[in-house]
Amino acid sequence: MALSETATLTDPASAAALGMTVALHAAADAERPAVIAGARVESYGELNARANQLARVLQANGVTAGDGLALMCSNRLEFVEVYAACQRSGVRMTTVNWHLTAGEAAYIIKDCEAKVVIADARFATVARNAVGGLPDSTLCVAVGGMIDGFESYEELVSGVDASDIEEPVLGGTMLYTSGTTGRPKGVYRDRRPPTSLAVLGLFAPEPGDVHLCTGPLYHAAPLAFSLGIPLTLGATVVLMDGWDASSMLELVERHGVTHVHMVPTMFHRLLSLPEGEREGRDASSLRFVLHGAAPCPVHVKRRLIEWLGPIVHEYYAATEGTATWVDSAAWLSRPGTVGRLVPPDIVRIVGPDGGDLPAGEPGLVYIKAPEAGRFEYFKDPEKTRSTYLGDYFSVGDVGYVDADGYLYLTDRSANLIISGGVNIYPAEVDAVLLEDPRVGDAATIGVPDDDWGEMVLAVVEPAPGVAPDDALAVELMELCRSRLAHFKCPRRVEFVGELPRHDNGKIYKRLLRERFRRTKEESAS
Repeated sequence: MALSETATLTDPASAAALGMTVALHAAADAERPAVIAGARVESYGELNARANQLARVLQANGVTAGDGLALMCSNRLEFVEVYAACQRSGVRMTTVNWHLTAGEAAYIIKDCEAKVVIADARFATVARNAVGGLPDSTLCVAVGGMIDGFESYEELVSGVDASDIEEPVLGGTMLYTSGTTGRPKGVYRDRRPPTSLAVLGLFAPEPGDVHLCTGPLYHAAPLAFSLGIPLTLGATVVLMDGWDASSMLELVERHGVTHVHMVPTMFHRLLSLPEGEREGRDASSLRFVLHGAAPCPVHVKRRLIEWLGPIVHEYYAATEGTATWVDSAAWLSRPGTVGRLVPPDIVRIVGPDGGDLPAGEPGLVYIKAPEAGRFEYFKDPEKTRSTYLGDYFSVGDVGYVDADGYLYLTDRSANLIISGGVNIYPAEVDAVLLEDPRVGDAATIGVPDDDWGEMVLAVVEPAPGVAPDDALAVELMELCRSRLAHFKCPRRVEFVGELPRHDNGKIYKRLLRERFRRTKEESAS
């Protein structure tokens, strides 16, 4: 008996447990728009049908529950179709950042043990080179055009039975997050933690909600907050294929957008628009602006609230888990907080001795892992063990909790750079710089930038006998751009006679950050 003929599609909890919420909404209102991508509109009925077709294609190619699928795709309808198909097929979907080099992408595709690779023809060269060396049994599929050696997505799904699959199994995602050293690691869960009703309730869902996806769906936050949750709630998702401030406001006005997720860089760009342009657009439909991913300057967030009203919500989270939320009213009463601890034990502030610190004293922030669906780093038990402290994990952020139970972040992971809401791990850049024999040592850091939040700066100690100059700085930046995704690369190189070091020989990056941040502040004054 087909699932659509059972009582399951009248039961939201059961549908969610089987990855069939799209089918639930399709059964209730097949014509309701599910996804809008430019001029392309796909209804819930059409999305559900395509998800069923792709699920059957995967099954026919021997893909079963627990198998991996790698997706390198821009914000287009097919991304959503693949996501919905994986959700009901028990497949573990790994998104691949399409800014990566072929070598970087190949590592993730191989490490996640993908039996299927689906790639956007826009990234044909990287995709083709990234799958070299994979087993012949790997199913490689191209969307939006052809890629040599890949099968056509449209041809594979065309004519396949579009009715609801009969034995759905809940799938999930395994996204990759880099550490400050080494290769990226997959954040793996053997089962997905249930989406909290409290989290869903924060979105204050109403019939006719429209979510605007401003960021690339390969990132954890847009994938969850701008796709996963909206589809669970039966909302319409509008996909942006590249963000700019003017286009965003135009889409908000055109589609009556009610919800949007952004990063602070976007706030800065919006507020930098001419006042006439901002005020000339009707943004009154907005009810919920969510942000996270990077620290937001207090003055920028205050201006945003003054413009849009008290509809701005912030969260503190990582790919590994979520900690706190704060609405506009609470934030305005405590500018800079990332939320109150609810429940009170959701976060621990830990000192160097591993003990809890008192209110007001900064230390390492540890987040309580959920009872069900705790993460581990895929195939890396040692990194997993080093991240946990009992039932708590840390991603290296530093902060404190005030006497009223509100969390403030005073620093982040010692070396992590967040530029435009994107995590950049300096060890990767340092490793490339050190390949040049003219580089004695290198320390890549983030320095404040009004537009991007932080800018990537490489501080280089030249090798003995090397006289640094502007030409060398340019060559080092070009070396990085030849080896790494461009967003990771330094935008400036500074030379120093000697890098500061700890007694054990490690570079004292905190002193460098303080020095160059102070230099920027002095030059701005």
